[in-house]
Amino acid sequence: MGGVKSSGRTETAASPGGIRTGAGAVTAASAGSVETAEGAVMAGSAGSDERAESLESMEGAGGTAGAGRPSGAVQVLETLARREATLAVAESLTGGLIGATITAVPGSSRVFRGGVISYATDLKHGLLGVPDDLLRREGAVHPEVAAAMAAGAARLCEATYGLAVTGVAGPEPQDGQPVGTVFAAVSGPGGRSWGRRLSLQGSRERIRVETVDEAIDLLASVLMSSKGEHFG
Repeated sequence: MGGVKSSGRTETAASPGGIRTGAGAVTAASAGSVETAEGAVMAGSAGSDERAESLESMEGAGGTAGAGRPSGAVQVLETLARREATLAVAESLTGGLIGATITAVPGSSRVFRGGVISYATDLKHGLLGVPDDLLRREGAVHPEVAAAMAAGAARLCEATYGLAVTGVAGPEPQDGQPVGTVFAAVSGPGGRSWGRRLSLQGSRERIRVETVDEAIDLLASVLMSSKGEHFG
């Protein structure tokens, strides 16, 4: 796997894997709330009043989302809306922070389909279709796992793009990876995928927050084709 290192990040190719669906914790843009055997499906209506909000309301958010953190979420959502494309997320170490950052932007329901918080390793396989042999061989913190998570989220939520993160926020290493190791991936049309490896420093909370910013930045760079991160 080759890459380009910059500011603690490495761009790497993330190969797409086979995707299947199952039961687990899902946040989706459909009405109602349903309990499953392995988790909760939490949903918000895609036909809600928020869906009618304009792109002008996105611009009024001033490029800030979730707990006041700077974010490229507004730019990403505007770009997706112009292309009539949609987005789904799959999160592990961030535990829903990416979805919260995106949905903090007014009008986000125009493009955001929903997300999966696959915190447990077995849900990465059972819900997102990450190959079981890959998880046994490499563990949950691996670029191919991130790529499969992204593809699984896109398929499960019927979205144009999937965005996923998996990594080690601390306090202890995991799967042979040191604290601060994070893999982010984007899955796009035609089975194409993009990936980024991060080596982050600081507290558990800082690693989680920086992961959100880096993941959204990766998606923005893919959409804008401005950083040479397209591969696959």
